[in-house]
Amino acid sequence: MGRYIIRRLLWTVFIVLLASILTFLIFFVLPAGDPALRFAGKQPTEELIAQARVNLGLDKSLPQQYWLFLSRLIGGDEYGWPGLGYSFHTRDAVLPELIDRSRVTGSIIVGGALMWMVIGVPVGVISALKRKTFWDRGLMGICLFFISAPVFWLALLSLLIFWKHLGWLPGTGYVPFAQNPGQWFAHLILPWCILALLYAAIYARLVRANMIDVVSEDYIRTAWAKGLSPRKVVMHHELRPALAPIIALFAIDLGALVGGTIVTETVFNMQGLGNWLLIAANNNDLPVTMAVTVVVAAAVCILTLIADVLLAIIDPRVRLQ
Repeated sequence: MGRYIIRRLLWTVFIVLLASILTFLIFFVLPAGDPALRFAGKQPTEELIAQARVNLGLDKSLPQQYWLFLSRLIGGDEYGWPGLGYSFHTRDAVLPELIDRSRVTGSIIVGGALMWMVIGVPVGVISALKRKTFWDRGLMGICLFFISAPVFWLALLSLLIFWKHLGWLPGTGYVPFAQNPGQWFAHLILPWCILALLYAAIYARLVRANMIDVVSEDYIRTAWAKGLSPRKVVMHHELRPALAPIIALFAIDLGALVGGTIVTETVFNMQGLGNWLLIAANNNDLPVTMAVTVVVAAAVCILTLIADVLLAIIDPRVRLQ
């Protein structure tokens, strides 16, 4: 197991390094025109362009520019670690803003992920066990509705019902947990539910399909023939292998949501990474866009590493391949 973790860790380091190279090429090399002009913001001045040229080391060769980019990223800069520079739109350092907004996005993602796993996996199991019955068709019909429903429509509808008409929840905005835990929870419950309804529907269908595939395996028939209890057969022999691809997908979804909660954050007026990325794109603020891109890539790689380790624990065959 230790050798497997070391191999996966080294592979993750290689992927992160490759992601940094691709990020550098996308932002510095591939677009036409002067990189300093692009990084200097939507309405650049000569001073900003000159400052961008110095900060990015554009007077050096491409390998030297990449080395400068990588060394600042790994070693930090005058604004802290990792070295992400400063926004040419607000003139503020990127790192402190990134940390503050990461707390908002992290709160949304973690709460929503827990809810969609708690809902999606049991629904998928029930649907698989009650295959071709009223419960199966009803649950899968509800899942299909939430998969098809636009996220912004569900978010606006939830605000209309639970905030505007019923007055049960405080509406939009974000309150830090340290400031008021009760208000933190009250402001996040609707974003959690919106994410949970969408992803729980997807995961329920995947769990159902995986369990139906597993049921036809020889070892499942052997387990029933040995006289094991239905609960043990379902939990230990059917559900466990069916969850393996779910864990891999879960890691990818979490990483993608680091910068992919744009609609949810915008509708609920939460100043997270998704909302920040949208503002940066509108203002042509490439330092912020690049910083979020690097964070998302690193998050996907790290979460994939964690998923690989969990898969090896669930299915020992994985570490032997």
